[in-house]
Amino acid sequence: MKEITFWEASIKDIQVGENVKIVKPVNLYGCTLGDNCFVGPFVEIQKGVTIGEYTKIQSHTFVCELVKIGKHCFIGHGVMFTNDLFKGGGPSRGDSSLWEHTLIGDNVSIGSGATILPVEICDGAVIGAGSVVTKDITKKGVYAGNPARLIREL
Repeated sequence: MKEITFWEASIKDIQVGENVKIVKPVNLYGCTLGDNCFVGPFVEIQKGVTIGEYTKIQSHTFVCELVKIGKHCFIGHGVMFTNDLFKGGGPSRGDSSLWEHTLIGDNVSIGSGATILPVEICDGAVIGAGSVVTKDITKKGVYAGNPARLIREL
């Protein structure tokens, strides 16, 4: 019979501001959550991630290393962040020197099911549900599609 190792979801080595609400089960480790943040169930936030104050992260979202999310943001259900672009033709296999950063500005809304590649998204942008953001967003507006494109300016 093969041996099986079980890992439990946990909250470990995190820094939190005041009035933070976390709904278990979650897997949060080595991250920082600002004042008045909300983290829904089944969320993973990895080490080194910073989440700004008053930001809400809904259920089933994955936030990988090298991501910074600003203040007053809304991250919908099932949003996936990635930091590995498979530069060598496949996964980096833990070689973090190949990973890239993602920076989300303040007052950004990201709809459910969106995928965010290593990009910068400016303050006030809105990303539609199911969109795939492959390039930096530098102009405040509504973006949707795969790849995400400007639908209208705000």
